[in-house]
Amino acid sequence: MRSVTYSMNVSLDGYIVGPDGSFQWTEPDDEVFRSHIEEVRHVGTYVIGRRLYETMRYWETVNDAELSADQRVWADLWNPLPKVVFSRTLSEVGDAARLASGSLAEEIERLRAEPGEGTVAVGGAELAAQAADLGLIDEYIVRIYPVLVGGGVPFFARNERFVGLELTATRTFPSNVVYLRYRVTR
Repeated sequence: MRSVTYSMNVSLDGYIVGPDGSFQWTEPDDEVFRSHIEEVRHVGTYVIGRRLYETMRYWETVNDAELSADQRVWADLWNPLPKVVFSRTLSEVGDAARLASGSLAEEIERLRAEPGEGTVAVGGAELAAQAADLGLIDEYIVRIYPVLVGGGVPFFARNERFVGLELTATRTFPSNVVYLRYRVTR
């Protein structure tokens, strides 16, 4: 059965987006960007909310000549990656994506049971919070940026639910971004 991961960049005070809606402070340096490339290589399907999906559509439309070598690798991995998009407003999505037809729990359970390799990655704060509330997340991957943004959209849902975690990997980048990977122990 495939595992479910939630991975995001986060401020030291726990936010993925600041109070002004900005996340420019998460602009990765080359090493951090390459860690995102390595991570996406292990994703089989991406379950994604509408806002993050629309942000990531950039990679489908960007002029290839404007991209660095690493960015081309990312686009080559990201664009064909199967995506399940949760949206109440979109009526169509790109070639490698489909709109969700069931609830979040139904879609994730269906994807977990499908044959194939790679994790089921959940992206988008609201969607990930719902998945966490339902107990569907198996691993949390965070890249902590050395900034305090003072509020905004939190990485973790504030649902007063205890979840045990085991640290399985850590890395500190020269930019002082810290990578942490935790497995849920339930």
